[in-house]
Amino acid sequence: MDVSSLFKASVKAVNLRNRDLGTPAAQSQPRRARSKSTFCVKTHTVVVQISKLREFLLENRKAYLNFSNYLSAAPHMTDAERDEIDLGAQRIMSICSQLVKDLKREIAASTEITQQNIEHREIMLLLIEDYLKNVCKIYSEQKAMRVKKAMEMRRISRLQADQPSATVTKRSALNAIDPADDNDTKNGSNESSPMKIQEINGDVNMMTYEEELSAEDIQMFESENEQLYNELNTMTEEVKQIESKVVHIAELQEIFTEKVLDQDKDLDRLMTTVVGSTENVKEANEQIRQAIQRNAGLRVWILFFLLVISFSLLFLDWYNP
Repeated sequence: MDVSSLFKASVKAVNLRNRDLGTPAAQSQPRRARSKSTFCVKTHTVVVQISKLREFLLENRKAYLNFSNYLSAAPHMTDAERDEIDLGAQRIMSICSQLVKDLKREIAASTEITQQNIEHREIMLLLIEDYLKNVCKIYSEQKAMRVKKAMEMRRISRLQADQPSATVTKRSALNAIDPADDNDTKNGSNESSPMKIQEINGDVNMMTYEEELSAEDIQMFESENEQLYNELNTMTEEVKQIESKVVHIAELQEIFTEKVLDQDKDLDRLMTTVVGSTENVKEANEQIRQAIQRNAGLRVWILFFLLVISFSLLFLDWYNP
């Protein structure tokens, strides 16, 4: 049931009645801005730094992973710029991790805030740590992809460097065969046209080349081809092994980062436990001191009672012979 009109009419009636009675209307006082604590300011600074790092990594992701500089339209950067990005990202992540640890120590050492506020701040730091872990994961994935693409480009450049040597060997073989072909073409210029058409074909030319090559040349070329093929296979296997090792190293680095953060949590927990145990030891020492004082007072009263009883017995013995 909608009673908005009834509520508005009631408000107007109250305002008119207050105006007739001369009651001043309650003026809304502006709210005072609550002063933020140093903990909130520090956590906000850490979150802003992590967010800026995440945005920077995502904005420069294409240029960071683009190794084909011949595409002028796509963004690209040099290796020096990539190394600078790596150093800056690692420095920011280490600083943020150190700030989170300092905030945990402040929470453990603070005694002026309530237990509920302490739990709230601990949950805030856990969320910040998860956010930092996600950004570290983004960076480690980009670093692994960069290393992988760099290895691929190195392999391609190595294959391109090996290709001219093979073409030079092939050209030398063709140059050795060309004089014999020239003599054959001069002697067979008066032959029929179908033979000329067949000589244009590559297959017939390869057959004539193979017939004119000696057995030693064929064996030498086969050994060279086999050697080049084996070298290329070996290089390909080495590159694959290096790629797998690099990917494995990136995974281990990510696991290592997570383990380091977990160890930081364990160390902070141990420090909190040590602080609590120290307080318990102090309280125990104070209770032991109080117990010793009470026992000392009790011993004094017992000695005083024994002395009084002894003197009383001596007096009674002297008074009644």
